[in-house]
Amino acid sequence: MEMETPTAFTPWASLGGGVLIGLSAVMVMGLFGRIAGIAGITQGALGGIVPLRGAPKDRDWRWAFLLGLLAAPVVILAVGGSVTQTVPQNLFAMAIAGLLVGTGTALGSGCTSGHGVCGLARLSGRSLAAVATFMAAGFITVFLLRHVLGGV
Repeated sequence: MEMETPTAFTPWASLGGGVLIGLSAVMVMGLFGRIAGIAGITQGALGGIVPLRGAPKDRDWRWAFLLGLLAAPVVILAVGGSVTQTVPQNLFAMAIAGLLVGTGTALGSGCTSGHGVCGLARLSGRSLAAVATFMAAGFITVFLLRHVLGGV
């Protein structure tokens, strides 16, 4: 699995991105009374296509949210910006990683955006435990891949 780690220091872009994420989380909570967790939003949106037990009926805003995530890089490119995406070339490894993330999301009853951004802002103890767990797992994974396995 090829690994590329961009290390550019981009404080203003990072601050802007954080503000937009926070603003979207506040808007979703204020307008719809829902948590802006991507896993829950996606599950709710797909409930209209794939029969899912307990899928909510409010799909329109969920599809708009997801389409906005997909449209954002296109808009950046249209106004002359650049978008850099670094992903491994190994599709098998990406599929395994996706399955592991999906399994963790299901077991943790939410994703990083739901627990990390929204749950912590609501002072949720469950979200604090989830964030501590996935951050520790991330730290351990990076350490193993870079220092034990030699950047596999």
